Amino acid sequence: MTEDVELLDDLLRLCAAAGAEPEVHHSLPDRRGSWEQAPMVLVGDDAARRCRGAVRRRGVMLVGRDQDAPDVWRRAVEIGAEYVLRLPDSEGWLVDQIANAVEGVGRPALTVGVIGGRGGSGASTLACALAVTAADAGRRTVLIDGDPLGGGIDVLLGGERAEGLRWPDFAHSKGRVGGCALEESLPSLHGLRVLSWGRDDCVAIPPEAMRAVLAAARRLGGVVVVDLPRRVDEAAAEVLAQLDLGLLLVPGELRAVAAAKRVASMAGMVLDDLRVVARGPYAAGLDAQWVAQALRLPLVGELPVDTGLLGAQQDGSPPGGSARDPLARFCAAFWERAMASRDVAGHGAGGAA
Repeated sequence: MTEDVELLDDLLRLCAAAGAEPEVHHSLPDRRGSWEQAPMVLVGDDAARRCRGAVRRRGVMLVGRDQDAPDVWRRAVEIGAEYVLRLPDSEGWLVDQIANAVEGVGRPALTVGVIGGRGGSGASTLACALAVTAADAGRRTVLIDGDPLGGGIDVLLGGERAEGLRWPDFAHSKGRVGGCALEESLPSLHGLRVLSWGRDDCVAIPPEAMRAVLAAARRLGGVVVVDLPRRVDEAAAEVLAQLDLGLLLVPGELRAVAAAKRVASMAGMVLDDLRVVARGPYAAGLDAQWVAQALRLPLVGELPVDTGLLGAQQDGSPPGGSARDPLARFCAAFWERAMASRDVAGHGAGGAA
């Protein structure tokens, strides 16, 4: 709400950047309910006096371009504004808030990363199975391939030819990525959305692009699963910073445990909650508890040996696709504990072990 033409141009530009369709007024709208029902109200400095007496509500912001405007805080109090914003300094923050209002910001997705303790440990398979079982349970699910050298997680799901965007399409993303737009653009496989790598040459994803894409996926709610590389570069660090929980998959071998210690040391510099998933068969004298204790990390559980996994994949069934298989049962039990713990704690993955 403003009659300031230059301010209106700025606000329309910011709304367009956030994907919002604004309703413009010069004074309090005549149509009953418009002021009360709009997800956000932006009031220009020039229009504040015309808002006196309006119904008090959340989401009112007083916006102007004059950094030294007198009595700005008094006017904000008079109209019940939650924020006083000065442009252009607050443009980035305001775009985020407008986009949040458009998308509707609820509880962010429970975000779980899977890291292999050593090469070939099966981290990508576990990440796929976690995503598939989450989707089968009716949860909104996004699976993100964070390992550019992993061969493409969409291949494990049989979707390498599926229509949709891949990482190279997001390599130049800056600022905010719309959550709904991201979801609609990704390939849909087995009831979930998948962001994988292309089949061409490897494209480096800048940290800011990784941050923006993952943040958009998390805003959708539900579940986000990320298959992570064993080496923590800047892009991987951006993912680790947004995880609620990291799962370190460690085979029961001395060399695997030794390698996993180095991976855990690097990931632990960024990630607060890293836990072990042990995988047999075990070397003599080793078991799941020994592996976790050697790494000084909590044990989530022991990944069962699934002898039918390779045959199921050859038949077109993804990892975790059959509820009767040991891998699917392990993942379903993990989500049940993680979600229950999150509900009790009110945030994070809490006691998922």
